[in-house]
Amino acid sequence: MGANDDGSRMTYGNYLQIEKLLSLQDGPEGHDPLPCNDEMHFIVVHQAFELWFKIVIRELKEAHILLSVASVPEEDIPKIVHHLQRCVALFDLMAQQWKVMETLTPQDFLSFRDRLGTSSGFESWQMRAVEMLLGLESSQRIGGMDPMIHFEKLLAEGTISSDVMADLKTIDASPSLNETMRTWLSRTPVNAIAGDKEVLNSYVERHLEIMKSHGEQVITHMVDIGHGEEESIRPRIESGIAGAEEFLRPDGEIDAARVGLLFIESYRELPLLAWPRRLLDTIVELEESMLLFRSHHARMVERMIGRRMGTGGSSGVDYLDMTLKYRIFTDLWAVRTILVKRELLDDVDNPQFYGFAA
Repeated sequence: MGANDDGSRMTYGNYLQIEKLLSLQDGPEGHDPLPCNDEMHFIVVHQAFELWFKIVIRELKEAHILLSVASVPEEDIPKIVHHLQRCVALFDLMAQQWKVMETLTPQDFLSFRDRLGTSSGFESWQMRAVEMLLGLESSQRIGGMDPMIHFEKLLAEGTISSDVMADLKTIDASPSLNETMRTWLSRTPVNAIAGDKEVLNSYVERHLEIMKSHGEQVITHMVDIGHGEEESIRPRIESGIAGAEEFLRPDGEIDAARVGLLFIESYRELPLLAWPRRLLDTIVELEESMLLFRSHHARMVERMIGRRMGTGGSSGVDYLDMTLKYRIFTDLWAVRTILVKRELLDDVDNPQFYGFAA
């Protein structure tokens, strides 16, 4: 592994600072007596979460740097996907990690629960940093809870450092991954041209026409096979088309990012769009993995404490279940509602533009 400055051999323990790491499970100073094995188990599991969060934050920041430039080189898209795929793998792992927590019985946990005081998982500033980096807004949170306000209180109490607070403020003031992704999508070359409102509007009009034509076929088919009357089916079909128009042209103005998103999802077979489509799929997979992580967390807590109040004063499981409604990349989920099958779509203009470079 190499050598230390004093010429001694670098060892596994020295490289990983094992002794220091294993000295961090005794609880906070003044936490007397030392943790029993069940509390030690609880501490280690949560410390492991925080170590994984540290990696997730690093990967998200690297992805953000690559995606936030004015013109993202094609060769950087696979790098961004790689960073995000590691985050997916980590959240998949952490979702399963809750199974380790479930080896604590309710009575095991109650034997030391009071020693947690009013500490709460909401105070995991790294998890809140992950959410902020991705783009979860305070207005989207349950009750509009602003984590920055809470962390300002913790800073005043001296329970988090000024360095932590400075990093959170930097993240809070910077464009999120969701915002940088939308900026990147707005530059998508639709029919080989990027940023031309006339081209974008023409593409949207044609997509809506295809949706309407297909909708008429669906209505006829449903009526013919006896699955409803036209009077009940037509409003649902027309509502979907109206929703598509509002999605693509909110308040009558073209949304270039959403149109670019629709174009990439509609023409997934084009070589030039292969990695952008892969990036979008990975972002959806990342959000899905976070939702599964939250779901596993909620079920573990319900199994452990039932419906009692959380240590931090929240409603416990009810609060955790409400967080399952969080969606950050709402456009990526919503676009699936307005897709039509590929054989109904027109071929793209200037298809050679989307071919392989060589």
